[in-house]
Amino acid sequence: MKNPNKKLRALSALLLFGCAATFAQQTATFPEYNYNPFIINPAYAGMLSTTEITAANLGFARSLEGSPKNFSLSFNAPLNEGKVGLGAGFVRDEIGVTTNTNFFAAYSYKIFFDFDDNRPYWQVYQPGVLSFGITAGIQQFQDNLLELNIPNDPNFAENINATIPTIGVGFLFNHSRFYAGVSAPNILGDKLATRDDLDFSNPVYGYFGYRFYTTIFQEMMIKPNLLLKYEEGAPLQADINLAVSFKNRFEIGAGYRTSSSINLLAGVYLIKNFRLIYHYNMAIKDSPLGNTHGLMLSCRFGEGYYSTR
Repeated sequence: MKNPNKKLRALSALLLFGCAATFAQQTATFPEYNYNPFIINPAYAGMLSTTEITAANLGFARSLEGSPKNFSLSFNAPLNEGKVGLGAGFVRDEIGVTTNTNFFAAYSYKIFFDFDDNRPYWQVYQPGVLSFGITAGIQQFQDNLLELNIPNDPNFAENINATIPTIGVGFLFNHSRFYAGVSAPNILGDKLATRDDLDFSNPVYGYFGYRFYTTIFQEMMIKPNLLLKYEEGAPLQADINLAVSFKNRFEIGAGYRTSSSINLLAGVYLIKNFRLIYHYNMAIKDSPLGNTHGLMLSCRFGEGYYSTR
């Protein structure tokens, strides 16, 4: 038997047994949340003045077979002078022998306001807004337990396939200097699942970010941010990050994910309308998930990501 397959089975068994075989350990954490909040919060739909499309491939180069791998594709756009936002997305998340595939559509409604503030001339300004969002979709859950070859255990005697309708909600408050949001992508859990022997949790995300800008450093913006993820049956997880942007044309950052990894990123804004972000998650504290690489490409129509005024 080949060694990589042994590692795959060991990782999968560790994740399943260590988390009591619930869905809590399977919910993806999206390192690109600060650059594509829509993927976890429907209230972000239509936040910008133009349409934005984002594709992300995380974990495409992995140091350990079976460690997390995630692909997502999403778009969102404003309607009715920005008061309404619409969007949709596709997310495929793999870890060990488990695969989750999600399709969802989102709607948001916004209340606008504004404050006088000293903003950098190159920032494409997002107006102050309080946004409410709702999302609905379908999740396909697959657990290929027979690949683990664990005999004489009824918990691993068959593969699991289930379809779960999902409904989620989100709130977002945005100011030129800071933003804060909270979202629950699946408030129904497993109540409408096609199987009644599942134990799915409802993850709740909360995040906050600040934008430091002064006239001393007119070409730079410093952006600390925090993401919290809570799931029943799993420890509270926090992503603490700091990024520095140079006129929204180049960006570097670093962060820490509790008990899991050190996160690094570098980004470049291509011509005005395209942004490419590279992520590297370096496992720490003997994490079984290994090191992973990720890429995210976004396209923003219209005025793009920075202004030359």
